[in-house]
Amino acid sequence: MSPLETMQRLESLLTHVWMVRTFIKHSEEAEEDDELKAIQQVLYDYMLALGTASKNQDTDAYLHQAHKKLTRLTRATEQFAEIQPEVSSHMNYQMAARSLQTAVGEIREILGESG
Repeated sequence: MSPLETMQRLESLLTHVWMVRTFIKHSEEAEEDDELKAIQQVLYDYMLALGTASKNQDTDAYLHQAHKKLTRLTRATEQFAEIQPEVSSHMNYQMAARSLQTAVGEIREILGESG
């Protein structure tokens, strides 16, 4: 994949991250759970860090930031998957955890950081 194609693919995957972030942010559970608030903030911060480079189609800056912030995104994803059963067993939460894990797993693969 070219750098532009890579950026475009990552942007597509980040739509899933954004939807999970929005789901968490607006959930009743997040109103009372500092861990959930912190997770949704990390998801937001990752996308915010890429925003200017995406808008400017600056693939070098975009991919640099995507790599730089990936560890925090991965940790937040793992933390959400870990606490999700305690937060809620509702199917919406189960699907949110799976969606986030899938999207971030693909992001890691594309960036060569799987495993």
